Amino acid sequence: MNNLNIWQQLVEQTQLRWGEVLSATSVHIQLVFFSMIIATTLAVTLGIVVTRVPRLKTIVLGGTGILQTVPSLALLGFMIPIFGIGVKTAIAALFLYSLLPIMRNTYTGIKDVDPATIEAARGMGMTSMQILFKVELPLAVPVIMAGIRTAAVINVGNATLAAFIGAGGLGDFIFLGITRGIDGLILLGAIPAALLALILETFFSAVERWTTPEGLK
Repeated sequence: MNNLNIWQQLVEQTQLRWGEVLSATSVHIQLVFFSMIIATTLAVTLGIVVTRVPRLKTIVLGGTGILQTVPSLALLGFMIPIFGIGVKTAIAALFLYSLLPIMRNTYTGIKDVDPATIEAARGMGMTSMQILFKVELPLAVPVIMAGIRTAAVINVGNATLAAFIGAGGLGDFIFLGITRGIDGLILLGAIPAALLALILETFFSAVERWTTPEGLK
């Protein structure tokens, strides 16, 4: 099939399924959003804990690193006996895939804070908690945001696989297009997913630049 026919198919499918595309995009965004909220909360917390208890580094970062090596479909399959088929399983799998980039960047961002800055804060009489929240975390925010950006963009792609377990999203069109041999349907799911990833990349890149101190830009 030539490229012209593929784009004709895309136009036809878009006209026929515009409402479904909007609904699927909404579901896709929700899958990414809720998994990222949970992952960011836990990963940042664990990243902080690891900086305070170094002996946990190998266990925590190593464990989440192993999760990244598990194929997406296999991980979804492992989650089904626990959460069943549907949205909960998709969010759980996306959450697990999001942990490593955020946790690793949280750890790195805090550990890379200039020791002289921390000593100066101690000299001013700050407690460990005050140093963490008023010095280390603010300086680490750009690095943490970079980890969140990476995780969010990866999750947009992985969320398309949610269709295989009945969780919906833009992957429905890709899966339907593959089973029916309609390339236009595949593009109908792939193009909005790519645009969503691009939007998130641009947004988090802007936040990352905004949170970077002037002297480090």
